[in-house]
Amino acid sequence: MPTYEYECQECGFRFERFQNMTDEPIKRCPKCNGHVKRLIGPGAGIIFKGSGFYATDYRSKSYKAAAEKEKRAEKETKLDKSSSDSGSEKKKEGSKKAHVKN
Repeated sequence: MPTYEYECQECGFRFERFQNMTDEPIKRCPKCNGHVKRLIGPGAGIIFKGSGFYATDYRSKSYKAAAEKEKRAEKETKLDKSSSDSGSEKKKEGSKKAHVKN
């Protein structure tokens, strides 16, 4: 059942009614009893169902598997980079110490 929006032509009061599509449109304002006009609405609303509402919730299994593989590869790359960075820092520290001794 859709929700229809109405506006009173007399007092300007706007209201919504949840009605069957076969129901007669409302003709009178509940506030002032003036004549009302049914407004054109935005159409059907979005209905969210399920545990989450992200685009990735409905991806195929193959897409999810590829995304997981890509995540693992990124983590490995970061780990490799951090271990190589720490090795170069140790070399720098060693050269500084050697320089201080002289």
